[in-house]
Amino acid sequence: MSVTSSALPDRGRFDLRDFYGEFACGLAAPDLERQVRRLTDPASARETLHWGRSYLYTADLETEQGSVEAVVKQFRNQGLLARARRRGRGSRAERSWRAAMRLVEEGVDTPQPLLWVESKEPEGPSFYIARRVSGRFEMRALFRALRAGERESRFPRIDPPRLFAELGRYLRSVHDAGIWHRDISIGNVLVDYPESGPIGFQIVDLNRARLDARLGTWRRSRDLSRLPVTWPDLRAAFLGGYWGAPVAPTGVRSLLFRLHMRAFLLKHWLKNHVQNPIRSLFTGLGPRRAHAHIPEAPTGASSRDKIVWDHLSDQPHQHATSIEKQKNRVADLRTHARAFRHGLPSLGRAWGRYRQLRRELYRQPTEWGGVGVAVRPWPDDPMAPVELLDGLGVRHALLRLHPWQDRHDRELALASELHARGYELTFSLPQNRELVRDHARWRESVSTLAELFVPYGSRFQIGQAVNRSKWGVWTYEEYLDLAASASEILRATGEVTLLGPSVIDFELHALSGLLNLPRGGVRFDAVAHLLYVDRRGAPENTQLGFDTVDKLALVHAIAGTSRNCEERSWITEFNWPLREGPHSPAGRLVAVDEERQADYLVRYYLLTLATGLVERVFWWQLISRGYGLVAPGEGEPLRRRPAYRALRAMQEQLTGSRFIRPLRGEGPGRLYLFEHDREEIVVGWSVERSVAAELPRGAQSVVGRDGTRLPVPTGLEIELTPSPVYYRLEPGAET
Repeated sequence: MSVTSSALPDRGRFDLRDFYGEFACGLAAPDLERQVRRLTDPASARETLHWGRSYLYTADLETEQGSVEAVVKQFRNQGLLARARRRGRGSRAERSWRAAMRLVEEGVDTPQPLLWVESKEPEGPSFYIARRVSGRFEMRALFRALRAGERESRFPRIDPPRLFAELGRYLRSVHDAGIWHRDISIGNVLVDYPESGPIGFQIVDLNRARLDARLGTWRRSRDLSRLPVTWPDLRAAFLGGYWGAPVAPTGVRSLLFRLHMRAFLLKHWLKNHVQNPIRSLFTGLGPRRAHAHIPEAPTGASSRDKIVWDHLSDQPHQHATSIEKQKNRVADLRTHARAFRHGLPSLGRAWGRYRQLRRELYRQPTEWGGVGVAVRPWPDDPMAPVELLDGLGVRHALLRLHPWQDRHDRELALASELHARGYELTFSLPQNRELVRDHARWRESVSTLAELFVPYGSRFQIGQAVNRSKWGVWTYEEYLDLAASASEILRATGEVTLLGPSVIDFELHALSGLLNLPRGGVRFDAVAHLLYVDRRGAPENTQLGFDTVDKLALVHAIAGTSRNCEERSWITEFNWPLREGPHSPAGRLVAVDEERQADYLVRYYLLTLATGLVERVFWWQLISRGYGLVAPGEGEPLRRRPAYRALRAMQEQLTGSRFIRPLRGEGPGRLYLFEHDREEIVVGWSVERSVAAELPRGAQSVVGRDGTRLPVPTGLEIELTPSPVYYRLEPGAET
């Protein structure tokens, strides 16, 4: 490592083994490499700010002056065009750094630049790191309020003409500093509007900026036009502030601004309605653009073996393209046809059983139970998962083991402690491509795990998402060979419950084929299904006409009419991923916020367990970014998300109860009736919007989704929202 200081004591350049760049934050040389590596690892992220072509997150930077909260912007440099731009003009991180330093030197306000970091790999990422600012809002929020007619309610203190005039003056200072920003959009201007004193602005996202450009009226107007100031009075104030004098509506400067603004709005419309749909048609034909932290596929790997582990989302990543995957499936067509031939007749039998199950649904009360949470050891605090599970009030835990690991000390310690505290443990045995190819190693690993963990639990899920090639399985026979040997080993240990085939999502052909292929030595005691109902929306949504309850009933029916399974059902994995960048396992198009995740979690448990068709339902998983009930953060306590509090409240309200029947089981509003110690509890929620409903009797207490006491309604009329609420009814005649 080499470090070169500049004339300023807190600024210099560095050159590490695989990174180089500059700093302006008083970093001590001996500690610089550790700081750079930690900041550029998304695992150190405290909060995701933006997730798109670039990834923005916050992290702590330790300097000689103390800890600084920083914003890290990670740029990808993948593809021929990106590499060419990087060689010709420098990376986007470097350009951001140069522009920010110019603004600082010229006295124009922008978030303080701290570091610029560049990977030495041709397609490696680059990073621009600046100090995080607080107490400011994006101009985007004000524009949206103005368009919706909500400015007075959302921004009551703001004087719009004054603000836009000051904004024009600020942007003039940016241009006068010799910076042609080229992306002055409503999301790239931050506003500080204090109770008194001048309005403050900061401009961000400087990677497109060009320095020392000649800025005539044409370029200036073009740069400003990305702020679509369509209101005539505000446009006049904005342009007057920028040009330092009133601008006539019919003057050249006003006409140029409006011309460029209309062109920008047209370009934006064409991008969303023409360019993006066309681009989506070709998605997947080329190599997948993986997140920067994901390692490359092994050199020389075949199209079946381009699988690596993603440590942020805790799952494999498939580098094979869609074309490569389809070629493999065509090559395996005979084996797929065989599974289809055996599975298709079962679907006919299952349909009759499904219709019977639907007719009999809710005829008998159902004991409330089976709520479970999946866990993995937490390396920073081995006892944290135990204490967090204790706080939830659940008694069922699924511990995912990794048979490809050489040692399982942490998993063993966690299993021992949970077993000592009385938890019912289920163990998941996923596969990877190496174990699929090396059957002897799979057998050896399963034998080791059986010896270690059977003393703590007798329930084992064999396999993981076997209908997804990224988990290493390309044909049903490959999985059934693994399942047969695992079944032989585990059953030899005594009384065990074997779960499979671990199909993910609602893919009936895969489930039916796996459960009906004539394969000796494979019979499951219960079907294990990773049942993600609709990752794009609510658990009440339908797919192919089936909602959550329908899907569960059909899965149960397929198991009961199959060759290789008893009529018992477990859901061993479900969740809703969060908008947390590469930590999220399913992409930003299907991610939700934390509040919606909490709503969906409770409703999913209610919908599935109330059927009486499923014995266990496990949320994946307890601690993780991207989807967990608890959010980890470097150097700070584990944060319990709303979903954690919602699950704890559900257990507090319903543990020991019986589900009686739905009082209102379809449509936009739902009311579920439970009985507990001769008291009746109604759980109510709506699917999307608020819905009026009526309780069968008055309520004596009301508890919100997170366990908070709510006001008791004066009558029977209530309003249902997407957040479930628990109404404990007054004593009276049986409902």
